Amino acid sequence: MTDTSPTAVLRARRVFDGERWHSNYAVLLRGDRIDGVVPVDEVPEGLTSIDLGDAILAPGLIDIQVNGGGGVLFNNQPDAETVHAMVAAHLRYGTTGLMPTVISDSAEVHRAAVEAVTTARANAEHGVLGIHLEGPFLNKERRGTHSASMIRQADHDDIAWLCSLDAFPVIVTVAPEKLQAGQLRRLSDAGLLVSAGHTNASHACVTEAIAQGLRGFTHLFNAMSPLTAREPGTVGAALEDHTTWAGIIADGHHVHPATLSLAHRCKPAGKLLLVSDAMATVGAKEQGFELYGERIEVQRGKLINTEGNLAGSAIALIDAVRTAHQLSGIELGECLRMASLYPAAFLRLENQLGRIAPGFRADLFAFTSSYAVTDSWVAGQHTRYHNS
Repeated sequence: MTDTSPTAVLRARRVFDGERWHSNYAVLLRGDRIDGVVPVDEVPEGLTSIDLGDAILAPGLIDIQVNGGGGVLFNNQPDAETVHAMVAAHLRYGTTGLMPTVISDSAEVHRAAVEAVTTARANAEHGVLGIHLEGPFLNKERRGTHSASMIRQADHDDIAWLCSLDAFPVIVTVAPEKLQAGQLRRLSDAGLLVSAGHTNASHACVTEAIAQGLRGFTHLFNAMSPLTAREPGTVGAALEDHTTWAGIIADGHHVHPATLSLAHRCKPAGKLLLVSDAMATVGAKEQGFELYGERIEVQRGKLINTEGNLAGSAIALIDAVRTAHQLSGIELGECLRMASLYPAAFLRLENQLGRIAPGFRADLFAFTSSYAVTDSWVAGQHTRYHNS
């Protein structure tokens, strides 16, 4: 007979289950799943127990835009070892699930990146949820740090290859105005999560793209046509529409805290996501790296390329949670949802991740009032961090 008893108990003064706050509660684990959430005085006796003290226990963070970490960049070395290093670096900061992200590059690099994620998942790298292909079908006028030489039109073979990727969630960031008629619909119908980014599209173009299956927006406000009085642009379309999700970089540099607050008021509950857009420096001693043969350095807390443009971010997702709460005034539980439950919903994984509830995968993390992560669990596997 299979044993259905809990295997571990996590005790915390405060537990956020993805919807509500609980005081003096315990989370019961059974293998790689959550078994229950109960008051501490109802915990069965004789179970292995971990007391988290004053730390907050919350659903593990989910980052849908991660370019690197731990000193490595996915574009530079698109293999399973890089994926592993990225997962380990971000896990230290409470991110239990991520989408390794490759920006505009050659077809060979993009195909190698997909193979790397495939291999990592086959090797039980539970923190890898899928892949984010940011480009290369973008608008050069809004390329940001993407190399103009790598941006191109999508042809029949490109679309066919993308439509064949159905083993795990795949985000494809495109400029809708650069796709040919019917291409966006084909991608969406194939199950891909199509997002608009690095785009100069008009409001009308984006509205039509939404009707064709556009699901979201990549780093809202950055590298996209702005909201103006007479042309709402991509930003206006994103804020107006209630069916789509939008990722936003809350590092205090890409988006002003007041702008983040306004976006949160405009989008319906559950549709604004925090992303890190993290590069190689997160979790690394070295505060610079090479991209397209160009040196990018951390300067005053932000990553700058030789043209003086922002080149990704130097934060982990827990930093975005802190910024959204402390600087934009968004309630902490909502900030945690923006970095866990809402990304899970965007990825169509909301029945597996983003909550501390019976049957959900045991992806959790604990953090202090200063946002230092003390513990993390991925599929029930526990890591404790010292000197937090």
